[in-house]
Amino acid sequence: MNLIDSHAHVNFAVYSDDYDEVLRRSLSQGVRVVNVGTQYTTSNRAVKYAHQFEGVWAAVGTHPVHLKKGSFDYSDSDELDSTEIQTIGEDFDYVKYLELAKDSKVVAIGEIGLDYHHFEDGDDIKGLKDRQKEVLIEFIQLANEVDKPVMIHCWDGYPDLLEILTEHPVNKKGVIHSFIGGYKTANKFIELGYKIGLNGMITYSDTYHRLIREIDLSHIILETDCPYLAPVPHKGERNEPALVFEVAKTIAAVKDIAIELVAESTTINTERLFNISK
Repeated sequence: MNLIDSHAHVNFAVYSDDYDEVLRRSLSQGVRVVNVGTQYTTSNRAVKYAHQFEGVWAAVGTHPVHLKKGSFDYSDSDELDSTEIQTIGEDFDYVKYLELAKDSKVVAIGEIGLDYHHFEDGDDIKGLKDRQKEVLIEFIQLANEVDKPVMIHCWDGYPDLLEILTEHPVNKKGVIHSFIGGYKTANKFIELGYKIGLNGMITYSDTYHRLIREIDLSHIILETDCPYLAPVPHKGERNEPALVFEVAKTIAAVKDIAIELVAESTTINTERLFNISK
């Protein structure tokens, strides 16, 4: 059985000592990987790793939290230990990202989007939201210039995201990564031509079961978002692409269909979306 982890971060520092081992293990188990950048350095590293392995690709972009310099705590008592994540206050450089985006192993522009969840006391919230929207629109322009899809992060901002994607269409569409909304919201993105990215969160409870049942397999792609969101029964461990099988297993169980059908359909969806081949 073959799968694709459409959204991994094996290019992050937490894998610096064993990224090659993690990627080889995933590939040996039939899981191809798209490594996703969240700032210029990790985007550049994703491209580098993609050229080292057949079956590994890259996405390049700036995560919206990195548009502000500071930090926030990533914590979940049942997952990874509490970690202070430093945000760099990256100045978006269109030309530098354009050069990266033209690389043959880059299959998407991302992770880009809106994050209204990690604001802190004293933040100029309106100013930060406006900046995130502005950069997202610039990245959409870049995606259209290189004719590649987008990989979108969105937390607490789906209405604004829908408005932006409607007013600033992406030629090759893309995926709403780590989707955490309801099926009605998902259908609004699907109507615009977007895929819905599901990961280990769907294994934690039955919260996402109706979403899974309501959305046709043709609109779903699989991801891990590793090192975060390790699926049950690995919750609390460092996640990795090979564990995307657990996501497929959950979708199969909820839809009461064979896991082979989930693997085949989501793999085809991902290959077509990112224009990648076996």
